Amino acid sequence: MSVIPSPEDTGLTTGALARRLGVAPTTLRSWDRRYGIGPAVRTDGRHRRWRPSDVAVLEAMCRLTSSGVPPADAARAAKEGVPPSAVPEDGSAVRRTVATALPFGGDVRQECRGLARAAVRLDAPAVAEQLDTAVERHGLTVAWQEVMVPTLHAVGRKWASSGDRYVEVEHLLSWHVSTALRHATRAVAPKDAAGGPGPVVLACVPGEQHSLPLEALNAGLTRLDVPTRMFGAAVPVEALTAAVQRLGPVAVVLWAQARSTASLPLARHVAETRWGVTGARRAPTVMLAGPGWAGRPAPGLPRPVGLSDALTLLAGAYAT
Repeated sequence: MSVIPSPEDTGLTTGALARRLGVAPTTLRSWDRRYGIGPAVRTDGRHRRWRPSDVAVLEAMCRLTSSGVPPADAARAAKEGVPPSAVPEDGSAVRRTVATALPFGGDVRQECRGLARAAVRLDAPAVAEQLDTAVERHGLTVAWQEVMVPTLHAVGRKWASSGDRYVEVEHLLSWHVSTALRHATRAVAPKDAAGGPGPVVLACVPGEQHSLPLEALNAGLTRLDVPTRMFGAAVPVEALTAAVQRLGPVAVVLWAQARSTASLPLARHVAETRWGVTGARRAPTVMLAGPGWAGRPAPGLPRPVGLSDALTLLAGAYAT
């Protein structure tokens, strides 16, 4: 009785492995010739067959090169099981290594290129590690503005120009950015003093699903010890009004990515929502955030310019 061998027994072909890693087959063959990163066993005819142990080394190689490590150093480290943080980097070699990554501007940090390449490979562990490292190394605001946002935009442009071929890449990257932002979010309790300021309420307007910028603002506020209540995407009007009346927030941030979702009547309705005892009723400051509000005059409704500006305005409002 014959037994059909499993892929684990026969190994992956070079083409199958290249698709799995998100690299060209010629790259794998080149690494084999130059650095000895090749399969331990070859079939008759010298065809490469990659076993699980071979694949593990190549995954480490890809992770190291995507972090900016020169290929020769990455190959040695991958074969020896050395972690990426222990491998020295050479600036000029790093620039050559990432030269074929997605088209970022010259002033964008090196981490963007490594992050994009890891996302294109669908290398979730590398994406998660690089995002957490960026927040730890640069702080939340810089990591968001100079690493996360440029990489998200670059992947989005790649998707738009390639006939929807990179939808899965954008979804994976967005999910991990959201996870990294939540890792950076702290639990902050409102002040105990009676009549003190309430939390900052963060909500996407009805119909708006793009919540990542609001998640970044939420994380940034908690790191400034400003309590928040995050309601996320597409909050119904009735639910938003009820939350404002129950919480008595010092401010409400309404995020609109698209002009089609930005509703000034809604913003004014929230700004007019009051709470408290008769004679001492209060209303929140309503802040309009996101490109959807652009070009729409809204006196009395502040519009921050970027994350840093929003953090400064809201921290000031909570402190008063």
